[in-house]
Amino acid sequence: MFSSPLLRLAEVVLAEARAQKLRIATAESCTGGLIAGLLTEIPGSSDVVDRGFVVYSNRAKSDMLNVPGDLIADLGAVSEAVARSMAEGAVENSNAHMAVAVTGVAGPGGGTAMKPVGLVHIAAARERRSILHEAHRFGDIGRTEIRLKAVEAALLLLQRLF
Repeated sequence: MFSSPLLRLAEVVLAEARAQKLRIATAESCTGGLIAGLLTEIPGSSDVVDRGFVVYSNRAKSDMLNVPGDLIADLGAVSEAVARSMAEGAVENSNAHMAVAVTGVAGPGGGTAMKPVGLVHIAAARERRSILHEAHRFGDIGRTEIRLKAVEAALLLLQRLF
């Protein structure tokens, strides 16, 4: 299902978390659970992966992760602030020590001049540490490719919190 390089990256992330006795949660919008799916593709991942939140709608982001509705209304769901809030909310609403969150425009429609197809905001949070953020402009390379590139970028960002 996933490429060998992605599986190897997931194995590395899981091993690093395991070595530090850390549990991980995911908060996913445009990736629709692919990050959690990739992590749980690895046998034995249950000692590291706590849970995954698929929060595709704005309401789900607010209900499940406590993302303020006015933040979404003011900045839009695809924004740095919302990604950061999603990551924080995933840590707060789970038994995880760290979380990664993804929100973006995977296409093929839905893009605007300010938020084009391929724009993805990723945030990673760890208890009592700062939150990391990256914005990626993958371009209009197709829905599947955007989502897979976002999964890879999310795990690479999460690695930086170890």
